[in-house]
Amino acid sequence: MIRRIWFAAWPALAAILLTSAAGCGYGLVGRTSTLPEDIRSVFVETLTNQTTRAQIDQILTQAIINEFVTRRRFDVASDRTSANAVLSGTVTSFRVRPVTFGADGRGREYEITIQARMEFKRTGEDEVLWANPAYLFRSTYELQLAGGSFLDLEDEAMEEAAQRFAETMVIDLLEGF
Repeated sequence: MIRRIWFAAWPALAAILLTSAAGCGYGLVGRTSTLPEDIRSVFVETLTNQTTRAQIDQILTQAIINEFVTRRRFDVASDRTSANAVLSGTVTSFRVRPVTFGADGRGREYEITIQARMEFKRTGEDEVLWANPAYLFRSTYELQLAGGSFLDLEDEAMEEAAQRFAETMVIDLLEGF
């Protein structure tokens, strides 16, 4: 009897919970923006590289551009003069270090750490809309054993880390963190 009442009441209870959750002020992360509505186009400058890791600036810049394109909130401008805002930055640190080791003492899992100074300015007025002077991102990856030898996946891991760096950085920019 109780089971029958529960199954009959379940749809109504679910509807009440969903309705109350919809009005609680929560939203999807990265889908809102605290930036002014008149910012419609963004120019992403190639990041400056102050690290010893070659091409990290280009890989991160491309990942940031891709992230802006996929969000469809902004048009990505091909030059500074046709943009409402400019994103610029400097990669200040890139480190790869082992975090777990196998029985043989070799690193099995590695952590990539990227630190950057990022700034998002309105063009013309030089008004800073968002900045993070010490943006820090961490990601891990594992070495794979192939045919008795280790396969270093640092380049592939760096591409994936760049994509996730861009995603989290753009979310922080849009939501004003």
